[in-house]
Amino acid sequence: MLDADFFRRWMTATAASVEHEAERLTALDSPIGDADHGSNLQRGFRAVAATLEKEEPATPGAVLTLAGRQLISTVGGASGPLYGTLLRRTGKALGDAAEVGEQELTEALRTGVDAVMQLGGAAPGDKTMIDALVPAVDALDRSFAAARSAAEEGALATAPLQARKGRASYLGERSIGHQDPGATSSALLMAALAEAAGE
Repeated sequence: MLDADFFRRWMTATAASVEHEAERLTALDSPIGDADHGSNLQRGFRAVAATLEKEEPATPGAVLTLAGRQLISTVGGASGPLYGTLLRRTGKALGDAAEVGEQELTEALRTGVDAVMQLGGAAPGDKTMIDALVPAVDALDRSFAAARSAAEEGALATAPLQARKGRASYLGERSIGHQDPGATSSALLMAALAEAAGE
């Protein structure tokens, strides 16, 4: 069973990973976006880590809801609302349970991903964070490590796609050949989940 401490580890590992990869995320965002994806997420996850140090949410759902709120209030552009929605809706779906099972986490994450698809209007194949998140949630039934691999593969597979949503879609065919930064940061989120689980 997964408790609040596990979810705090997940968010802290994500913050450390974003800190480490911020320049790469911004470099990926440079040719097809506003060149601020890394710095925006860095600011957001720094705020998440700082808040989780001060406050100690008692349940898994409360940890993710708090993290989502922080991202919405501190991250500019589309990333804040999208990541914030992902975590808040996942947290809400987990409810007030003190511990949750892996199956419950999978179902809650699916709810969160569905909310992101609704908010952004994106589907798999549109060259967005959805291309990493959907396969990751599908693979989570097998293991945390499988979810990490599926997210990484999904992110890599965005390079040959033409963007159909978000800032990159304005470039049309010129978006082809660039890996999507949102899918890449989503893969970091799933890798941090596997790390928190010790996989």
